[in-house]
Amino acid sequence: MASTETKDASHATGTDDTSGDIAGLEAGLDALESRVVDRQPWLRTAASKAFPPLIAIAIVLALWQLAYHFELKPHYLLPSPVDVGHSLQQKWLEGTLLSFVWTSVSRGALGFLASVVLGTVLGLIVARVKAVRAAIGPILSGLQSLPSVAWVPAAIIWFGLTDATIYTVVLLGAVPSIANGLVAGVDQISPLYLRAGRTIGATGLAGVRHVLLPAALPGYIAGLKQGWAFSWRSLMAAELIVNAPDLGTGLGQLLEQGRELQDMSWVLSAILLILIVGIGIELLIFAPVERRVLRSRGLLVKS
Repeated sequence: MASTETKDASHATGTDDTSGDIAGLEAGLDALESRVVDRQPWLRTAASKAFPPLIAIAIVLALWQLAYHFELKPHYLLPSPVDVGHSLQQKWLEGTLLSFVWTSVSRGALGFLASVVLGTVLGLIVARVKAVRAAIGPILSGLQSLPSVAWVPAAIIWFGLTDATIYTVVLLGAVPSIANGLVAGVDQISPLYLRAGRTIGATGLAGVRHVLLPAALPGYIAGLKQGWAFSWRSLMAAELIVNAPDLGTGLGQLLEQGRELQDMSWVLSAILLILIVGIGIELLIFAPVERRVLRSRGLLVKS
């Protein structure tokens, strides 16, 4: 009787040891798969992200100043960074600087939003309808490679010196990029996801909203980023040429005025503002959205 109880106890102990070993093995595998990221103070994180761009800007300014100092070009053709800063300061004191920036940013935002709507619809149709893809897919790629400035003369003939001309150039520059980005994103979706969506009843617009667009989001966001870049470039090209008193003065018109006056400080100030706005939109809007999407898919570890 005692020996039987001893065997039962040893059997039970062996089972417990085995389960404990399995649990320990699972914990070890989980530890191997997990990536430990030490949290850093936000000031250190901000400094580590801001330091490399600041160093790059300092190097560019130093090279610029050296080129000015050794007169690689006459000073009236290549002003110093200080001269450009004084030009920006003058526009700021006149109270016109923000109005120039706002005119272009508002035009760019409105044109980009319209491009998103049209490009998304067009991209979905091209991605899902084989006949449409065969018909206009190559045309979209060709339009994407066509310089936006090529549309300006035609748009002026169609609409005259009006806002419609500017928005037409913006749309023709941005819509193909957004549509092609969405098509590329849809092409990368696993067929398993689409079949699973149809199985649970996600068809039609519901399937597009809950299955297709979320699965194609990385490629779609890449297309949106490229679409904004084309939109901003197209807007500057249109503003450079389409110049009328009723249109107001944007950054493109400001750049053209500097060229007409042969004022290189003015010209470089306008170029600098165009660059700052483009970088700012990328860093404040698109970069956070892209990081969030990548992090939600496990492609980016939150630090």
